[in-house]
Amino acid sequence: MSKLLGSIEAGGTKFVCAVGNMNFEVQDTAVFPTGNPEETMAKAIEFFSNYEIAAIGIGSFGPVDVNPNSEKYGEILATPKLEWRGFNILKALKKQLDVPVFLTTDVNSSAFGEYTKGAAQEDNSCVYYTVGTGIGGGAIQNGEFIGGFTHTEMGHAYVKRHPLDADFKGVCPSHGADCLEGLASGPSLQARTGLRGEKVGEEHDVWAIEAYYIAQLAFNTRLNFAPERIIFGGGVMQQDHLMEKVRAIFKELNNGYVDVPNLDTYIINPAIPGNGSATIGNFALALRELKK
Repeated sequence: MSKLLGSIEAGGTKFVCAVGNMNFEVQDTAVFPTGNPEETMAKAIEFFSNYEIAAIGIGSFGPVDVNPNSEKYGEILATPKLEWRGFNILKALKKQLDVPVFLTTDVNSSAFGEYTKGAAQEDNSCVYYTVGTGIGGGAIQNGEFIGGFTHTEMGHAYVKRHPLDADFKGVCPSHGADCLEGLASGPSLQARTGLRGEKVGEEHDVWAIEAYYIAQLAFNTRLNFAPERIIFGGGVMQQDHLMEKVRAIFKELNNGYVDVPNLDTYIINPAIPGNGSATIGNFALALRELKK
């Protein structure tokens, strides 16, 4: 049997484990809730033990230490999931599986998937955001993640308040209503409307508010990184009317200041179907680690 690549999308709610061939084609998957660290990692290791694995890529919830030169590389940091704080997901895996492993954030994995096989595969740069339970972003330039001593936290950038949103208290435990996650994540929609985003009608005023914040994120991304593609994934962004509103407000914010490509192909959703961007990205990162 040919050796396979492994992927762990380690989310705060669930783990998605997968094995794939060297062409990044998924051969098998396992999905289970994110419980305590020992129990959850045991399930992941059991899954991979059924296959001959060449290397594994991990995209983890965070904050997480992603610096390979750090003594704490692979350690979950100040997460709200208290039982995971201080747990080293990388060491736990390598203790049982003696294969090369690359670890980054879950959103970086998604970015790399779209860069490798998705919407940005013909580009040298892209920025990928997920807008769902939380908001996070990953930026790639010439095949490398943009970051320094640790990963970026673009989902907590400060934004200008919408005039209709002045009294909203926000949902971010650290920044309240001052950051994107506090104002534009899925829980913020539910806090305003009492409904999950997919159940909120297209005509509701909350979508104009949401689009205003996401458009600011997209515009600041153009100013700060000038990527060739801006990709929005996550449950909140899977509505065509919202993307249309974002593009329209982006145009207003720019006011002709900087050059941008056609917004219909510049600010887009992921191209990899079935929320599979992170899995493909992890396969690609695992193969890159193997080749080192």
